[in-house]
Amino acid sequence: MDLQLKDRRVLVTGGSKGIGLAAAKAFLDEGASVIITARREDVLRDATQALNGGQRVSTFAADLSKKEERLRLAAAFPDIDILVNNAGAIPGGSLFDIDIETWEAAWSLKVMGYIHLTQLYLAKMKEKRDGVIVNVIGSAGRSPRHDYVCGGVGNAALMAFTGAVGGQSPEFGVRVFAINPSQTRTDRIITLSKARAKTTLGDEGRWEELLSNLPFGRLAEPEEMANTIVCLASPVCGYVSGATLDVDGGQAFRKG
Repeated sequence: MDLQLKDRRVLVTGGSKGIGLAAAKAFLDEGASVIITARREDVLRDATQALNGGQRVSTFAADLSKKEERLRLAAAFPDIDILVNNAGAIPGGSLFDIDIETWEAAWSLKVMGYIHLTQLYLAKMKEKRDGVIVNVIGSAGRSPRHDYVCGGVGNAALMAFTGAVGGQSPEFGVRVFAINPSQTRTDRIITLSKARAKTTLGDEGRWEELLSNLPFGRLAEPEEMANTIVCLASPVCGYVSGATLDVDGGQAFRKG
């Protein structure tokens, strides 16, 4: 199937690894050009080599937890067709494990970062009456737990934000939607699983025990999430807006 993405310009935040890197690769495979962001230049260089996209890959080093850096990104790449908000890794832990400074730092990147970049780029897309914004959130927003309270509450806020904005944006020709990846084979899921194992089992080394009841008996792969993002962002899925799709293999409905 032709996803009609050739020559589209795509910005993927947090695009140097995991789901972000896989999404950048999937967009490239469909003929799009991509801009990927991360905090470090050396990490972006490695990602660029992995993508092997030549002139169709651009990079931007920035700390997107800071308003000034988000403004700098929007000024450097003002004209994009698809924004994938993906940067952010909220730490695990209970309400009593995470101090308020950590809450503020985590939310400044993922929650406020998503909101601000959507605000900046949606205004530009509204002018040309075309564009797509994808928020990569996380299944904890659907079923928040105390041992991941900072992330669960932040994700729930982003789901509400996506619905509110994506419900209105079709009025000016723009789609805004989200996906909720479940446990995916990334460095981040291992870090979170270790933190949860330390809290619940008293030993971070037992983290794999927490993943024993997954759908299909395995973690999801970053490429599976990336393919979902790319397909839904394409014109062939042009009636999707405001929704948050749980990409969890049915995990929310499993027993145990």
